[in-house]
Amino acid sequence: MRRRLEPLRVRPFGQLLGSYTVNDLGDSIGVVALSILVFDRTGDVAPTAGFFLVAKFLPALLSTGLTAHLDRMSLRRVLPAIYVIEALVFAALGFLAIGDRFFLPLILLLGLVDGTLAITGRGLTRGAVAATLQPHGLIAEGNALMNLGFAASSVFGAALAGALIAAFGVSTALFVDAASFLIIAALLASTRQLPQVEHHEYEPWRTRFRAGLSFARSHPLIRTLLVGQSLALICFTVVVPIEVIYAKESLGTNSAGFGLLLSAWGAGIVLGSLLYIGLKNRSGFGLIVFSSAMVGVAYLGMSQAHVLWLACAMSVVGGAGNGIQWVAVMTAMQEATPPEFQSRMSGLLESIGAAMPGIGFLLGGVLTVLGSPRTAFAFAGAGILLLAGLALLLRPAAERRAQTSTTTGSTIGRRLSRS
Repeated sequence: MRRRLEPLRVRPFGQLLGSYTVNDLGDSIGVVALSILVFDRTGDVAPTAGFFLVAKFLPALLSTGLTAHLDRMSLRRVLPAIYVIEALVFAALGFLAIGDRFFLPLILLLGLVDGTLAITGRGLTRGAVAATLQPHGLIAEGNALMNLGFAASSVFGAALAGALIAAFGVSTALFVDAASFLIIAALLASTRQLPQVEHHEYEPWRTRFRAGLSFARSHPLIRTLLVGQSLALICFTVVVPIEVIYAKESLGTNSAGFGLLLSAWGAGIVLGSLLYIGLKNRSGFGLIVFSSAMVGVAYLGMSQAHVLWLACAMSVVGGAGNGIQWVAVMTAMQEATPPEFQSRMSGLLESIGAAMPGIGFLLGGVLTVLGSPRTAFAFAGAGILLLAGLALLLRPAAERRAQTSTTTGSTIGRRLSRS
């Protein structure tokens, strides 16, 4: 256990962990508050869906280039600046939520700005964590603690947003969000040990962006991780938009039962994060496949469940797999990436994590229309297990590529960063 907590003794990991967790927590609060605001003021599903498209999907397309531009600059300046701008954005949104000031186009624009900055901030933070902990051999332990922060923000973010909105209103929730970002900005601005990769020559952001993509394509292990995670995330998120229909129609439960179902998944994420701390010495490949299969089995079980308690039990299993899988993929990628590409690769993975759910959401809706919520769960579970099976079949070739990547990755990185 002492080893698992060792990253907290390495400065400035604690500050980075806090900022990453607050970023996720603020994102959760903001999404809930703004989706409620948009739906209540418009009374229409289309603008609400448009908000999710603008605030979640489009930022994934913009943030990778922004990360490539910013990761050459001083993190002590860039990260606090990002959080200050996010604070100003949420303050403006809180102002627009008061009285008759609601103006949908401006809210969508501010949502796009915040979503882009949130993903960029997470990518830069992940890169800084890797640069901080890699010399100490503590990347896996650090990612496990980062995942606990993500799990906590996922479990409590929506609940906190609901409590703030119920007690004080949407605008107050948004102002509280703005204040939290200001606190983190002040904390990071006072942190002197933030790592910085040295770049001896100025490079335009387009050059750095292309170099990052070229590195990802040229590195077999990273290419496999990115492609595999993209496909897995589509399957993982197929069920997200139809869970409420599944709970109320397929299981015949009420809103409280739906909340219990979501809470069970969140509890599973926390459990999986804790399990990863104990399992991190196992093969990264094995953890990725095993945890993905857990989600697939859970989805198949939920497709056949007819009572709430069984669906909740399967949700705990799936959430635990979810809690292990993401951090295992992130760790495997960071361990194979040279320092000069850490932020760009972390940002690329964060962007994939934001973009692929859009495809999953659309597919889930189509499957439910053509069949039922159970059809969507069964399709997602079968797809995940198929990906896990393919990964096992391709494992020997993947291990050979990983060995080659370990010996050549740094050379490729240096060559691409000079090109």
